[in-house]
Amino acid sequence: MLRLLALSLTLFPAIAAAQQVDCANAMAQMEMTYCAEQDWIAADAALNAAYKEAMAVQKRLDADLPADQRGAADFLRQAQRAWVGFRDAACAAEGYQAHGGSMEPMLIYACRARLTAARAEDLRAMVLLQ
Repeated sequence: MLRLLALSLTLFPAIAAAQQVDCANAMAQMEMTYCAEQDWIAADAALNAAYKEAMAVQKRLDADLPADQRGAADFLRQAQRAWVGFRDAACAAEGYQAHGGSMEPMLIYACRARLTAARAEDLRAMVLLQ
């Protein structure tokens, strides 16, 4: 119990500091990395919503097909899993521009945010086609 209390007391200042970061004017590397991470978190939430909508469309398409011709939802699921692997590998490679440095995580988060936002747009376009 004391360890948990000690851990929470050491994390509290970091959490409080994170709440005070002005991402529009971030200057320190830690702030810029935090803001890039927040951008990725927001993009990931938008991606999850777009994926859910696209999956619903694919399932409706499958429902209108004979059982032996279904596969739209399965292909979307496979594509999304493959895309996640692609995104993570591509962004790790992009991070190598500053490998081992304090800027590397920021580059990775920024790449993930950029690619994730683009993928969400692709999924939304799939939904609009229906």
